[in-house]
Amino acid sequence: MKYLDLPPVWLALAAALVWMSRGIVTVGASALQWAGAAMIVVGLALMLAAVITMTRARTTVIPHRQPAALVTQGIFVRTRNPIYLGDVLLLTGLCLYWQAPLGLATVPVFIWWITRHFITAEEARLHAAFCTAFEEYARRVRRWL
Repeated sequence: MKYLDLPPVWLALAAALVWMSRGIVTVGASALQWAGAAMIVVGLALMLAAVITMTRARTTVIPHRQPAALVTQGIFVRTRNPIYLGDVLLLTGLCLYWQAPLGLATVPVFIWWITRHFITAEEARLHAAFCTAFEEYARRVRRWL
C-alpha cells in the first residue's frame, strides 16, 4: 500500500474528481483554456526542473525516503516544494482547461492533504538530517512561493 501512497497518485485522484465534476457544470471561455494550458506547462516544467536538480544532487525524489542531500540550488532557491507547487499548478490548470469550475474546490483540499500528509514529514526528515542548514534554508525560502 505504501507504493500507492505517493503524490502522483493523489494528484491523479484529484484530477479524476475534476474530470467528473465536468458532468455537473462546465463553464468557461477559450481564454481560460489557454490559461489552463499555460499553467499545466509551467507546472510540468517546475516538476522537471526539480527532478533534474535533485538527481544532480544525488538525492531521492520519493517522499517516504531519507534525503541524501539538502537541495538549495536551482528552482529550490524560490520554493522549498517545486514539485508540489507544480502539482497544484497542474491541477488548477486542468480545472481551467477542462472548464470545470466545481473542480477548483479540489485545489485547496489537495494543498491541505499534500501539506499534512507529505510535506510536514519530509521537512521533519530534512530537519533531522541537516538541522541548522535546513533551519536557515527554511527561514530564507518559503514553503510554496
